[in-house]
Amino acid sequence: MADLNVTVHGARATVTLARPQLRNAFNDELIAALTAAFAELGARADVRVIVLAAEGPAFCAGADLNWMRRMADYGRDENLADAGRLAAMLRTIHACPKPTIARVHGDAYAGGVGLVAACDLAVAAETAGFCLSEVKLGLIPATIGPYVVRAMGARAARRYMLTAERFDAAEARRIGLVHEVVPAGQLDERVGQLADQLAANGPQALAACKRLLDDVAEAALDDALVARTVQAIADVRASAEGREGVQAFLNRRRPAWLATT
Repeated sequence: MADLNVTVHGARATVTLARPQLRNAFNDELIAALTAAFAELGARADVRVIVLAAEGPAFCAGADLNWMRRMADYGRDENLADAGRLAAMLRTIHACPKPTIARVHGDAYAGGVGLVAACDLAVAAETAGFCLSEVKLGLIPATIGPYVVRAMGARAARRYMLTAERFDAAEARRIGLVHEVVPAGQLDERVGQLADQLAANGPQALAACKRLLDDVAEAALDDALVARTVQAIADVRASAEGREGVQAFLNRRRPAWLATT
């Protein structure tokens, strides 16, 4: 797959976002490829752990501009289908029976933060940055919301989802979005150590432990919750403000709500 590289060495699989020229931003093809890759690797008996990595300077910049241009012309039904595919991808990663590690070497914005949060473990380079930027565009981080809130907690999510401010790797660790922060030159070594530790554990026990963790979480990440997030982002995308925000971003101008400030 042109936008995604999948390799398996021993018990470890690595899924690498391969759109470096576009900062590994999502489009329909990448979303479908990620969904398929995690579903297939999750079913392989020889795979014990999956690392999610990326090429180029950024980990994932969220939505691809061309995808956003198409989205800007969608009605509500098309937005429902589109958001549903993104939600299915995130849930496939989160529900994968194999433990997953996000190797965050560079910036993760918007949906990229969702990818980090959907993985079981996350290790970031000191230079990585994070931003939940959706409200700047008149949108909301709906489909990624359940994973982000579970990762960083409701209080931190309330701040960073509402302010859309950028925060660094040290803050990401403080609030729980990532588990460890290391110098960039030590990132592969640390990810490898964690992958080896996970791969040494009982594979069926790991899958059962992941199910247990979901069972004891505050709210079930079930079909009803996923459906609510899909409906929420579809409604906002199709709204006048959502359309205005996306068009302003795509055309590199100030949105209407800032015209008088």
